[in-house]
Amino acid sequence: MTTPRHAPAAQRETAPHRRAAMIGLAVAVAVLVAALAVPPLTAWWVHVNSFPPLHAEWMPRLGPGTPAAVLLAVAAVVWGPRATTWSWPRLLVAVYLFGAAWMISLATVDGVAGLGHILETDYEYLQTARAVTDFGATLQEYVSRIPFAHPDNWPVHIAGHPPGALLFFLVLVRLGLGGATAAGLVVIALGASTAVAVLLTVRRLSSEDFARRAALLLTIGPAAIWVAVSADGMFAAVAAWAAWALSVAATSRGALRVGVWSVVSGLLFGYCVMLSYGLPLLGVLAVTILLLARSWHPLPWAVVSACAVVGAFALGGFAWWEALPVLHERYWDGIASDRPAGYWMWGNLAALVFSAGPWVGPAVGAAFAELFGAGARATRRAGAPEARQALAVAALALAGFAMVALADLSQMSKAEVERIWLPFVPWMLVGAALLPPGWRRWGIGVQAGFALTVQHLLFTGW
Repeated sequence: MTTPRHAPAAQRETAPHRRAAMIGLAVAVAVLVAALAVPPLTAWWVHVNSFPPLHAEWMPRLGPGTPAAVLLAVAAVVWGPRATTWSWPRLLVAVYLFGAAWMISLATVDGVAGLGHILETDYEYLQTARAVTDFGATLQEYVSRIPFAHPDNWPVHIAGHPPGALLFFLVLVRLGLGGATAAGLVVIALGASTAVAVLLTVRRLSSEDFARRAALLLTIGPAAIWVAVSADGMFAAVAAWAAWALSVAATSRGALRVGVWSVVSGLLFGYCVMLSYGLPLLGVLAVTILLLARSWHPLPWAVVSACAVVGAFALGGFAWWEALPVLHERYWDGIASDRPAGYWMWGNLAALVFSAGPWVGPAVGAAFAELFGAGARATRRAGAPEARQALAVAALALAGFAMVALADLSQMSKAEVERIWLPFVPWMLVGAALLPPGWRRWGIGVQAGFALTVQHLLFTGW
């Protein structure tokens, strides 16, 4: 059935967006099923725990957090759509509080210890942070202790990340928040703000209506499983607020306001570079924001500020450009050399589906349809405001997808990416705002149910 030519833009685009959503969902499910089935069916040992493509083990269980998690999932499905009609400030508060409660309930399926026991392990940051007495001296020896050959080489996550991540946990220790549970709650408090920052960015670059459409699918979903227990949840929050600050700078008038927000954005983006070697890919998102805002005025301020952060660490003894090749050698000296690229190049994308949830497929599919579909292009040429707003949403979603694709192609992230993808996941999910209303309603239930299933059947290692 074809749509009449005189139909409004929103109606005209329903059919192509629905087709793209179906294709996206089919691809996501197919990749996920293949990644689960191929290793056991072919006896292909891909060198990751017992449940590829995840760093996880099969462990069906119920726990103290189960009733709350189920109730929150039901509330999201039954009353969530009504919440999107609340006033904007009230909606943002609800998104934050619900997101934090969702993370806590999922984490406490493993009891109160579930809030922080992973941060306490030998390969994480907390134990090293407690042992650091002189951060300046730590910076001086940071690069030299990355290689396996060093007699006192860093634990996995310390070696695998720039020192900004260690500094964050060192600050928590100095503030008296260095216990596993306390640190876990801080990570959750920050991670829950990611959705708020992304919604504010969408509102700034697109419209409040599109932000409202994406709100629930940014809040409910399996990403909360890993945000709640890994430092990458904090990375995602810093990245999201950096993007929001840049969107404010790029859409503001007045030199002072543009300059101040550009500097804030640059400092946050610069610190992202000091949190993870993969986060310079956020440059894709930053350029997308500037293109959508049609303003390059923030760029010099933001670049100088970001370089100032990286330069400060370099003056302290840690030069990012010197550390990266050393890390590359350690990475390939370890298990990465045994992990077959023939599996992980697409197995990583299956882990993305686990982390983001199956509805990431329809969200990205709808974004492709909006950006490249003939009907959408014609509507934009006609100058419809909603078409320009939809274009902004699609561009942000595809920027998220592009960052994942580039990281995957680098082969510097074989396995264990369900947490590594966290800073990019919410940007892909904003594409859900382009889906027809029925697809968004079904998405809430699927995302919530998928998260409950994963958390109660698998014990995740990050």
